[in-house]
Amino acid sequence: MTIFRQVAALIAFNLRTLRGRLGSASTAVVGIAFVVTVLVGVLSIAEGFRRVMVVAGKPDTALVLRAGADNEMSSVMNLTDVNAVGDAPGVARDKDGKALVSPEFFVLVDLPKRSTNTSANVPLRGVTRAGITIRPEIKITEGRMLEWGRNEVIVGRGAHLEFSGTDIGSELRFGTNRWKVVGLFEANGSISESELWADAAVLGPAYQRGSTSSIVIAKLASQGSFKEFKDALTSDPKISVQVKTETEYYEGQSRTLRALVTGLAFIICSLMALGAIFGALNTMYTAVAARSREIATLEALGFGGFAVMISVIAESLLLALVGGAVGALLAYAVFDGYRAATMNWQTFSQVAFAFDVTPRLMVWAAVYALLIGLVGGFFPAIRAARQSVAVALRER
Repeated sequence: MTIFRQVAALIAFNLRTLRGRLGSASTAVVGIAFVVTVLVGVLSIAEGFRRVMVVAGKPDTALVLRAGADNEMSSVMNLTDVNAVGDAPGVARDKDGKALVSPEFFVLVDLPKRSTNTSANVPLRGVTRAGITIRPEIKITEGRMLEWGRNEVIVGRGAHLEFSGTDIGSELRFGTNRWKVVGLFEANGSISESELWADAAVLGPAYQRGSTSSIVIAKLASQGSFKEFKDALTSDPKISVQVKTETEYYEGQSRTLRALVTGLAFIICSLMALGAIFGALNTMYTAVAARSREIATLEALGFGGFAVMISVIAESLLLALVGGAVGALLAYAVFDGYRAATMNWQTFSQVAFAFDVTPRLMVWAAVYALLIGLVGGFFPAIRAARQSVAVALRER
């Protein structure tokens, strides 16, 4: 009998006898499922946050900030900088020949959370008509678009769900003025939905910022125009700016939180996995001990010790895979789409997002479960392969 046929026969035999060991096997499956549920649930936070950032990024849109600024909060651009962006080669233009650039103003305002009534920093963005044109994904879902030149704001769907005082008709006090909420908007689930928008020409004076802007957003003539656009601005001695694609900028914005959440997830779940491994070890040692005479009989009939070892590991992997699948499905049912808000560590503002249990996460969960099963089955498998046939046959 070839080694492959031996392994297949032993695995089939193990599965037929699994019914008699359902108690210990279920314990291992439940332990692994719990670890996987927690792992996928925590990582879905990072995936959800990454998703709102990635959706926001478009490779044919460029962001221009002051050189040395980490984000919009620390960037201040004057009128000379703004004009240089509009005159740069590679910028798209509307039907009237006007450059599609939007100098925008970014501040943080305090709003209470609906769930806890505690204050949080919410982004308030001053936009322009060109800024709306550059973002075709913006759709008003309730109310209307703000009127230019008036103290009006529109609220992103995520911000509206998370923060009080953002219902249509509400009045908010920011800077030196009062602002009326006139509409709610969606933006394909991007980070823009975590913001409040007002007319930049009205918002700037309310914060005594004069003609300065935080950032300039430029629509490029094509994705391939970025290098020409960037080189023209960064080589201009009259200005000092940095240029990034929208995709690059928002990817960097999400990196800190993703690294933090991923690191914590694996630390916590590695500690929990130790318990699951001990559960798997106990299950497989119990299985080997209970079936020592059966294993010895099989070896006496010609089954090799290597085939026995592989069959025990295969059983452990199967139990782990079942636990991983149960845990991944449970995490999907509980966490996917759950809405929350967290801190964007680049701007110290709140970002509303939904947990995202992706297929990639579920595959990683299965791999993690299999690793637990491999470790949990390895040592019992060695014991099964090395046990003395004569001693095992004499056991009752």
